[in-house]
Amino acid sequence: MVIGECRLCPRNCGVRRGTETGGGFCGMGADPVVARAALHFWEEPCISGKNGSGTVFFTGCPLRCVFCQNDEISRRRAVGQRITVSALADLFQHLVAQGAHNINLVTPTHFVPAVVQALRLHPLGVPVVYNSGGYETVETLRMLEGLVDIYLPDFKYADGETALRYSGARDYPRYAKAAVLEMARQTGPARFDENGMMLGGTMVRHLVLPSNTRNSIAVLNWLAENLPAGVPVSLMAQYVPCGRAREFPEIDRRITAREWDKVQDVLFRLGLDGFVQERSSAKKAFIPPFDLKGVGKPAESQRNLVPVPRRGRKEVRAGQAI
Repeated sequence: MVIGECRLCPRNCGVRRGTETGGGFCGMGADPVVARAALHFWEEPCISGKNGSGTVFFTGCPLRCVFCQNDEISRRRAVGQRITVSALADLFQHLVAQGAHNINLVTPTHFVPAVVQALRLHPLGVPVVYNSGGYETVETLRMLEGLVDIYLPDFKYADGETALRYSGARDYPRYAKAAVLEMARQTGPARFDENGMMLGGTMVRHLVLPSNTRNSIAVLNWLAENLPAGVPVSLMAQYVPCGRAREFPEIDRRITAREWDKVQDVLFRLGLDGFVQERSSAKKAFIPPFDLKGVGKPAESQRNLVPVPRRGRKEVRAGQAI
């Protein structure tokens, strides 16, 4: 696959991306590069369920979040195997055969053309989840209309200076706002089956950063004022310093109980429904190993893998105590 003039993400590089290499911001070629494809049990309960979410972690990212827990594959691009479109479609099928409740595409923005082709090759029979940082263009999202059942975007920042400092993207709020509304337009309200598993819709995530409760409150206020009815919000307490966080002293720690309670109280006061996470989720043990599992080729230096506990997350309704 070749992309002649790439404008898939808001970086709008306009560069040629060959099958293996590209000179754009993401640094990736046009063929998909996958770091892990396996059942994942640490999303929201309505995504992971009992069997796990069939999660495909793509290498590369259009953002540069200094605190990214997936820094190894998002910014450093240290792990990943290039595969064909047909091989990507086969990965989806293998995950479904393992009992995955859905196919969960993590950071797929820069590989959307390949994802679109792969999704069109075979019917999956389970929902497709588009799991991204929220830094999207409406034009790229419209390429996915009718193929994605569930959008799971982050809404990280309400102001450009914070977005610039931590993700190198001053224009993040503008693009994220338009993206969230486009996602909600495509999917409509969230729909669940009799077991509480999400079948369709959009759910917006927000990760609370230390020393940044003002940003979180501004994000929640915007969501309360602009989200269509039936779009849940997932408020996350899982922040743990990763990547380059040590270079930013104000975020080089976990969030405090006071910070978490302050933001959570605003969520309830605004009447936003969805999920909240337990602060005990802030552990590096919950970060999956990027070892090429499920991609078909063993890592050059495979790590010692150990079982990890399920990430704590509770479903709440507005005003409900936890």
